[in-house]
Amino acid sequence: MRYFLLSPSAGATVSRRPFFAVVALSSLLLLPGLGGCSRDAAPAAAAKAEPKRYDLRGEIVGLVPDRRVLLVHHEEIPGYMPPMTMEFVVLAADFASFKEGQRIAARMFEAAPGEFQLEGIRILDPVKDQIVAAAAQQLREDTHVRGKNAYREVGEEAPRFTLYNQLGEVVPFDRFRGQRVVLNFIFTRCPVATMCPASTAKMGMLQRLARERGIRDFQLLSITLDPAYDTPPVLKAYAEGRGIDSSNFNFLTGPEPAIRSLLAQFGVIAEPSDNIWKHTLATLLIDRDGKIVHRADGSAWEAEDFLKRL
Repeated sequence: MRYFLLSPSAGATVSRRPFFAVVALSSLLLLPGLGGCSRDAAPAAAAKAEPKRYDLRGEIVGLVPDRRVLLVHHEEIPGYMPPMTMEFVVLAADFASFKEGQRIAARMFEAAPGEFQLEGIRILDPVKDQIVAAAAQQLREDTHVRGKNAYREVGEEAPRFTLYNQLGEVVPFDRFRGQRVVLNFIFTRCPVATMCPASTAKMGMLQRLARERGIRDFQLLSITLDPAYDTPPVLKAYAEGRGIDSSNFNFLTGPEPAIRSLLAQFGVIAEPSDNIWKHTLATLLIDRDGKIVHRADGSAWEAEDFLKRL
């Protein structure tokens, strides 16, 4: 499936921030005035039904790295199958993150007859999960109390949060007190090269330029818009696939309520549905005291500009 980047129509008012929509080709073909769909092309244009996803919990009891297969003894999947031990293929994740004995939660689907895959795999750790869940609840309450004033302007303090990084470590924002922070939002499945992939590339360029100029005591944070899919193993594979130096660059994920609260407080829109994603982009500079001192909307910002501000 191909995707197109659209801008809002003239006069449309969606929010105080600009938005872009990523629309599947199958949707565009339904719009009047758009051609290019021949009789021969019609079957190819028909949308392929997505397999149904089922929530799964279980324990990893074996690994087959050369086939990217996890052997998992899972709990009952209500209405689908009883508890049993099965092979599951894992594609979009860092396979080295998994070990025997780990408890996991994931979404399971039948990719082909008799071939089952897992996505959105989370490694369960009751202690870590409780810390992150408590922080998410506090953040949600803070967002609710702020109400229509949830959006934080330049000059205000950044919200406090605690998430997981690509290594599965618990990362509280207060860890970076005394350092400058460059923060943005991305998601790993973003199909538009000029949006999330471009933003990640610019963050990497900023990291390299700062190292060359001898700039220290700053951190790069990329928070996912899509926490259900972008779990730590997925974010680790994403970072490693792009040659990211993780010494001061964390990709963060966590409970969806926490991500939604951060989107509200940082003024970023992200609204997925079946065949359209609309989201804004923002890159922020936060000073050593936790105050937002600069904001660049969209993906047209330059690494050199943030380098000067650092």
